[in-house]
Amino acid sequence: MLMCVDRRGVEGFDQLEHLYEACYRRLVGLLALAGGSRAEAEDCVQEAFIRLIKVWSKVSRYEDPEAWLRCVAFRQLSNRRRAARTAARGLLRLGSPPEQASPSEDSLDIARALATLPLGQRQVVVLHYYVQLELTAIARELNVPLGTVKSRLSRARTSLAPILEPESSHA
Repeated sequence: MLMCVDRRGVEGFDQLEHLYEACYRRLVGLLALAGGSRAEAEDCVQEAFIRLIKVWSKVSRYEDPEAWLRCVAFRQLSNRRRAARTAARGLLRLGSPPEQASPSEDSLDIARALATLPLGQRQVVVLHYYVQLELTAIARELNVPLGTVKSRLSRARTSLAPILEPESSHA
């Protein structure tokens, strides 16, 4: 069902909802058969319905609105495949990434510690300590006030201190 769609401003919403209920599964089945992936088929059909909402007043007058949906969904599938092929060719041109050493135990500990922080604090810590940005640059990049950056960094340091203390200091 089109539960998350705001009915206001969509003339003939009941007809649109009926079309969705009547053909969504069928379209997903067709695209899954053609594309080989049910998840990708669902994404393409959902995208087609999103686009349909915007032009429903026009498409609702078509003899076969489902044909319009089918066309848009198949085009979406083709576009996704084309983009994937283009990305694959680009990666092949770049070649294999350089060999990287396995992460050290310390870096795994840091990653686990960072995972305990709220996202805003993690962002500030990573930008400050790993990217080495000044606090004003972080504020600009995250589009938050400088005071927010300072308080997030302070809270993050307070939260991380007991987690990242060397074990010898526990004794």
